[in-house]
Amino acid sequence: MSSHHLSRRLRLVLTAAPVLAAANWLSADLAAQADSRERTMFVSAVDNKGEPVEGLGPDAFVITEDGRRREVLRVSRATEPLDIALLVDNSQAAADEIIFMREGLAKFVATMAPRAQIAVITLADRPTIFTDYTSDPKRLADAVGRVFSMTQSGATLLDAIGETAQGMRKRQTPRAVIVPVVTDGVEFTNRYSKDVARALVDAQVALHAVTIGPFYHSDDEHGIRERSFLLDEGPARSGGQRLTLLSPMGLDSTLERLARELLAQYKVVYSRPQSLIPPEKTEISSGKAGVTMRGAPARGGNGV
Repeated sequence: MSSHHLSRRLRLVLTAAPVLAAANWLSADLAAQADSRERTMFVSAVDNKGEPVEGLGPDAFVITEDGRRREVLRVSRATEPLDIALLVDNSQAAADEIIFMREGLAKFVATMAPRAQIAVITLADRPTIFTDYTSDPKRLADAVGRVFSMTQSGATLLDAIGETAQGMRKRQTPRAVIVPVVTDGVEFTNRYSKDVARALVDAQVALHAVTIGPFYHSDDEHGIRERSFLLDEGPARSGGQRLTLLSPMGLDSTLERLARELLAQYKVVYSRPQSLIPPEKTEISSGKAGVTMRGAPARGGNGV
């Protein structure tokens, strides 16, 4: 090959190199932008009996942000790590229910332990960690078995939810739920329900509250009043639910159904237009008759 042809070929290669580099950079930048616009929710879909509905596709999920509908890109079974904080009422008011609680919670942790990190926290007088987050079935069974009611004590539900949500923010596990099992007794707190509900939303933790008893509202007692507001507002705002029992007889089946729901959650990825201002409210609903949906955003970024 002549020196003229070699020189011309070298010039072509040198000219093409910046163009190729620019094309690669642009492609990577577009991919990054696409990823940055994707958001994820973990969603429960249940029928009118509270049982999980399986086999749903993207068309079954309706996601809105501040009232604007978003495009659902893909749907799959949620397999991401899950944190569960069990808040157990062991105050004096729970004396008659505590046996049912131990039995129901023992089955719940046995079902969930292989698939989740679970903490057991009691509520009498002050929130007390019986066992920190673990998936060890024996440790969890032992912790639940040690729960007994304390005489002359009240519950600290609002304090426990607020402190637990704050602790979960540091863990940043993709999915996180708080499951209180509480009776209608005295509530000791100086907190306000709106602040605790905000803590749940900020931490992206869903509250699934199991309540046993009538739970009368009282405007005269701060703790009772704020607990009433939180049990209505907290589950609704965080993507959870309130499961109401008039007696502890149905606790076993209620916790078993909740376990099935959590194990059958969907991972729903949707598209959000680029914006510097995040939405104030994200909502999930069903595009399919007879199906109820609830869920919370993935934690720790996109969660994709």
